[in-house]
Formats: sequence, C-alpha cells, structure tokens
Amino acid sequence: MSRWAVILAGGSGTRFWPLSTPERPKQLLPLATSEPLLVDAIRRLGPLVPVERTLIITSAALARAVCAVLPDLPRDNIIGEPRAAGTGPALAWAAAEIGRRDADDPVMICVHADWAIRNADGFRETLSRAAAVAERHGALVTVGIVPERPDPGFGYIQPGEHVTGARRVARFAEKPDRGTAERMVADGFLWNSGIFVWRAQDFLREIDAHTPEMAPALRHASAGDMAAFYGAVTPVTVDEGVLERSTNVLVIPGEFGWDDVGTWAALRRVHERDAAGNVVNGDVHLVRARDCVAYAEDQTVVLYGVADLVVVARDGLTVVTTTDGAADLKSLIDALPARVRERR
Repeated sequence: MSRWAVILAGGSGTRFWPLSTPERPKQLLPLATSEPLLVDAIRRLGPLVPVERTLIITSAALARAVCAVLPDLPRDNIIGEPRAAGTGPALAWAAAEIGRRDADDPVMICVHADWAIRNADGFRETLSRAAAVAERHGALVTVGIVPERPDPGFGYIQPGEHVTGARRVARFAEKPDRGTAERMVADGFLWNSGIFVWRAQDFLREIDAHTPEMAPALRHASAGDMAAFYGAVTPVTVDEGVLERSTNVLVIPGEFGWDDVGTWAALRRVHERDAAGNVVNGDVHLVRARDCVAYAEDQTVVLYGVADLVVVARDGLTVVTTTDGAADLKSLIDALPARVRERR
C-alpha cells in the first residue's frame, strides 16, 4: 500500500513575534536548526515518504513563501487554502486530493510543520508502526507522546483497551490545569501530538458518518472544486469534528523527543543551554543571568542579574517578557498600537 505525507503549515505569525509575522510565521523560521521548521519537517519525512507524495497545506497568502523555502517540492503539492477553516477541512481536502492522485487507497501520514524532533529515526519508526496499524485495522490512528513532564499546555489522550499493535482511545482531554495534568501523567495519559495516520478513504468515510460540518461539502472535494468546498464547510478541528465522535480511533505511544516549539520559552527545551540554563542567538552577553532566552538580530543585547526572561531584539524593536508571559504574546500584540504590532 502506498503512503503519502501531509504537512499542515498554516499559521498567523503571533507566537514568535516580533521575529515572526503573518508573512513569515514560525514554520518558516529557523527556530530548531539553521533551517526553517518546515524544511526540517520535509527532511525528517524524506526517508519515509518521497517529496512527490508529500502535500503541504498552507494558506493561499503563504503559498509563494512556502514554495521559496521548498524549491524541490512539486509546485502543485503546495495547496493554498482560500480561508482558514481548521484542521478538519484541511485534512479532508488533502484526503480527497490524495484519492484523486492515487487509486490504491493510500495511507496518509499527517504532521505539523512547526515541531522539533530530537530522534528522527524514532519518529519515522513510530510513523511506520502507525501506518501498519491503520492498514491492519482500517482505523484512524493517532500517536500519543509519552509525557516528559505534566504540561498544562497540551491536550491529553487516555488510552483504553488493547488491540493488536495499539490501544483504543478512551477519551481526549482538553488542556488541563497543572494539578490535573500531574494526575493524568500519573494515570498513563499521553500528550495529544496532532500526529494522525489513516487510509484516505477511511478518513473520508468517518467524516461522512460523524461530521455534518464537512460531510455535505465532500462532493466538492471529490470533484476538486476548492472554492466550493471551502465555501460550504463550517470551520472545525479534526479532533472535535472527527476523532472525538468516532469509535474507530486507535492510539500508539511515541517517544522520540517531540516538541511543538509553541513559545519563545520552549527554545530552552530545543536548544543546548549554557551552564546557567540560558539559550541565546546573536550578539548576546549574559552576566549573572539564568534560565533566559535571548535573540538579537543585527544588534547587541546585554542581560545582567535577571532570570526567567525572554528578550527579543530586531530591527529597532525590543520585546521583554517573562518565560510564562511568552505563552500569551497574542494578548500583548492585541494591546499594542497598530504602528508597533504591524512592524515587519
């Protein structure tokens, strides 16, 4: 059975502001390595799925920028959505597109563009196991990350009864408070990674059975009419619209150093830290500073006698917040005057 990869690469550019912008959101930035996160994602998948069977789902506004960082990817494999409608419609369109291109009812491996993975071999091995489970059971398979800590920033999955090679999903849980996260980790819950693996036609059948927000529009997807499809669907996430409603969802555990690089503070987990726990990029000088993240582009930053700060300086603009505050930059951006928040 053939296999395809689908990489979700939308985004509004707020989480790594002021470095990120709507025209250059975090998946197009070199945050984990010297290459953009999207390039890292393509290279990780390369030994498993060739680029000619890899689709990038992004916004129409970002399609040209995506093409620029992925010159070896066939241009018609970059699919620009006419509007943001959530992961449900994005993956439904991808499934229909794969069905039009490949008559063998292939498995589609769905990942996000903005992750850091420490163990690429382990990542690919887990995806291969998930594909085998999807093929064997005709099920929707997700990979739940074995938690490294009780993190309230992630959703969780409770594994249920065992089936061959996997477990049924007992339930999905939204982002909990810290105390609940600690109990979930102790009880064997997994992080909801957003890694999905299934046969394209199995996924479309589950949508038809459980997702009225999308089911009536599937005929447009099958016909390749993107404008009609996106005009007809109601925005919905794949978790809420399909996985939480279906009884045919399995989970396998994954341990390969996964991180969604969700905030500036997350770079402390992705990059090597100095002896005081700091991560820096650019012309940064630290004196009696600990557990800080500092980024300087074409200017100099000095931190003295501080802890747990995020400092980002570029193009004459400097942002200073705490590592906790870095998780909510959208609120900061919304509170700023337009002349500041719209700087490019």
